Amino acid sequence: MPVGFFFYMPDPALKQWDKEDKRLKKSGIAKKDRPIKPERDSAYPTKTEIALGLLKEFKVAHSLIKIKGVLSDALYGEKAFMDEAAKESGGSQVISQLRKNQNIEYRGRIRSVESYFNSINKGIDQIIRVRGGKEIKVTVSSARLKVSSHSKKRFVIALKYDGENDYRYLVATDLTWRTQDIIQAYTLRWLIEVFFEDWKLYEGWGREAKQLDEEGSSRGLILSLLFDHCLLLHPEQIARIESKLPAYTVGSLQRKSQMDVLLEFITSLLEFPDPGDKLKLKFPNY
Repeated sequence: MPVGFFFYMPDPALKQWDKEDKRLKKSGIAKKDRPIKPERDSAYPTKTEIALGLLKEFKVAHSLIKIKGVLSDALYGEKAFMDEAAKESGGSQVISQLRKNQNIEYRGRIRSVESYFNSINKGIDQIIRVRGGKEIKVTVSSARLKVSSHSKKRFVIALKYDGENDYRYLVATDLTWRTQDIIQAYTLRWLIEVFFEDWKLYEGWGREAKQLDEEGSSRGLILSLLFDHCLLLHPEQIARIESKLPAYTVGSLQRKSQMDVLLEFITSLLEFPDPGDKLKLKFPNY
């Protein structure tokens, strides 16, 4: 269930500087001779700043809800975000990802997380429950290690699903959780990915907005939310909710509604003595 929105806008000055810096670098211009990177305008917050802002707003608006975990992809796997998210959510577990070339410290030696798990701490096969349901086999290894870029110890997990060749590396703030609990909690994030995919395809906001910029996306978002409230009254959706089953996505309900309209049209057409003539009256060019 979506509880907060904020549209990311890149800083125009930084965007222009980055484009020009890449051009000059490609032309062989030395760094000292290229323009200095401008300071970010506070009117254009970063994605991590936006995420923390949404978390703060949620905490104020829904103070009775206890947050047990914050899940995010690799973009948010940095020290500042993870520490602040843990603090803002009341000390909950924050789980993200590390890149394979990020460094960890083990017995006084610095090495990449990929090197550590491939040579020192190799994985073993385990069974985990995905999103509280289906059980699958995975290869897992874990350790409480100091992550160099975070300057502190984190719970680091190497995870590989059955049939995959490469590990993905999870990182968590709360060292008291079990490895399996962290992995199973992280699988819940893919429910959000289903939501993102559905909305990108069927909602008229973001890049699909008819009017450009933040204002256009915001108007499309408001209209989409109003339309989604109407879809909650769809008979199929009501039946799912009353049966305590997962709700249908916006896209699936749209397709059902389109099919209902088509069937209603065909049914009404077949009630006439001569459906062909009636069809020609409705569609002269048919």
